Amino acid sequence: MTGGPYDPRAVANLMLDEADRSGIKVTNLALQKLLYFAHSIFLIEAKRPLVSGYFEAWQYGPVHPAAYSAFKTAGSSPIDFRATGQNVMTGERHALDLPEDPAIRRHLARIMSSYGQLSPGRLVDISHAKGAPWDYIADKGRTSVALGLRIPDDVIVNRFKFHKVSVGAAPVAGEPDEDTPLT
Repeated sequence: MTGGPYDPRAVANLMLDEADRSGIKVTNLALQKLLYFAHSIFLIEAKRPLVSGYFEAWQYGPVHPAAYSAFKTAGSSPIDFRATGQNVMTGERHALDLPEDPAIRRHLARIMSSYGQLSPGRLVDISHAKGAPWDYIADKGRTSVALGLRIPDDVIVNRFKFHKVSVGAAPVAGEPDEDTPLT
């Protein structure tokens, strides 16, 4: 079955479930980078988007606004809850439908085992790589009009290769707590 793109909050919930199984604590700031890496790598490998909506270039790297809002109340603490949906008519909260596709679940498990152990600062460093999607859009935002500093999927596909992972280095920016939109 080929579903998707999926609700980013549901994909984030699956990633948090995977983190719990591995004993990894994930903050909202880290979750945003992990979701971005999951979406980007899936986009390149499967040639289709993993999540619906879009990522934006925020101060500490790519952020999915819908997923960010869903977990915002965690602040800089590890997330210990799951995002829910809301019935627009009744206002009632409900569990989100999680992607059932085993290939999606394997992909997310792989992302969490590759990137989930990294500190938020390391994830920010990787997401800020020179020439990579965040850097490209943030730079364009400084020199021209980049609407909402949105990071389009074609930019991700063309520029994701600029992300380099060097293991063990201390993060350049220290350990950030909370992300904010670039202004």
